[in-house]
Amino acid sequence: MTAALPSHIEVASPHVMNTYGRLPIALSHGQGCRVWDVNGKEYLDGLGGIAVNTLGHNHPRLVPALQDQIAKIIHSSNYYHVPGQETLAAKLVELSGMENVFFCSTGLEANEAALKLARKFGHDKGIDRPEIVVYEKAFHGRSIATLSATGNSKVQAGFGPLVEGFIRVPLNDVAALETATDGNPNVVAVFFEAIQGEGGIHPMDAGYMQQVRKLCDQNDWLLMIDEVQCGMGRTGKWFAHQWAGIQPDVMPLAKGLGSGVPIGAVVAGPKAAHIFAPGNHGTTFGGNPLAMRAGIETIRIMEEDGLLAHAAKVGAHLKAALERELAAELKTGGVREIRGFGLMLGIDLAKPCGEILNRAADKGLLLSVTADSVIRLVPPLILSEAEADEIVAILCPLIKQFLGEKP
Repeated sequence: MTAALPSHIEVASPHVMNTYGRLPIALSHGQGCRVWDVNGKEYLDGLGGIAVNTLGHNHPRLVPALQDQIAKIIHSSNYYHVPGQETLAAKLVELSGMENVFFCSTGLEANEAALKLARKFGHDKGIDRPEIVVYEKAFHGRSIATLSATGNSKVQAGFGPLVEGFIRVPLNDVAALETATDGNPNVVAVFFEAIQGEGGIHPMDAGYMQQVRKLCDQNDWLLMIDEVQCGMGRTGKWFAHQWAGIQPDVMPLAKGLGSGVPIGAVVAGPKAAHIFAPGNHGTTFGGNPLAMRAGIETIRIMEEDGLLAHAAKVGAHLKAALERELAAELKTGGVREIRGFGLMLGIDLAKPCGEILNRAADKGLLLSVTADSVIRLVPPLILSEAEADEIVAILCPLIKQFLGEKP
């Protein structure tokens, strides 16, 4: 007979590699925008698995669809056609206006594939040492190549030598981009997040994205926009770059695409759609039937429930409420700025605020702190205005108290 599982677990995980600074919480289950830990404590989920749980927890239409798929086939491998791949790819092509899709399992893999596409694009043009423009404060992943493209010396420390072939520029500065690339025949691509997530919720200006699109066209570069965290309806459009009215050549996706089931994708426009040939790239788990069903059903439910408009409306409500409740702190500079769009918001404090995580959790609110001083809110897209008000009611007093404490 199998032993019964314990009703609660130890906070420590001694047999798990120590790669995360975890809070002393172990979650058991969830419903909508609520989760409960193994000891029964309830939390409002303002983190959404880091922008992953698009439809919240235990969604009444997603769960049966996944159960149905699990009972049919979970994995088959890419030796064979996977019908769900074509269904989901066709939908992503429709939503993006692009041409085709490569499926993988994570955002890191999607970004790694984008970097390989750019290098192959350059080599196909006879460029022996292709170079890619990347950005300060960027975060594209923790593999050696994506780590090298990332603009965070803290996460790079201890992993040198980094991969060469990257030119780093500041955000939203066209003159700096032009200066950094002037006369360089090896540049093949410009790669940025439409809204930087781990870097502190820094949006790229719409006008800047339009200018970069123009520069890429003029110079025959690929425009590659990382939508891993800010895509899939989080800002009120399917993809955050769509607010600028442009279209990239390469678009990595992940996180919210499967509403919790691991999935990544690289969507390619005409300029990049046929760079890869059989044998150039691949993955064991990417595009498996379960992940494809999760992506198909996530998008279907988002469309049926109007979640893009909902995210824009509730996000605007949440941002306005935060600005209203923190007006004094914004005026004095204790809160430097409240940034973001839709349900991707960052509250930038004037001092490091990592301890806010534990304080918020104690009060029943899950969130994260990124770039040392930015409180990040990326809740499920089903968040209601009442739940947004609840976030404000819990979080703003904590911020005020924290800012009022002496160093």
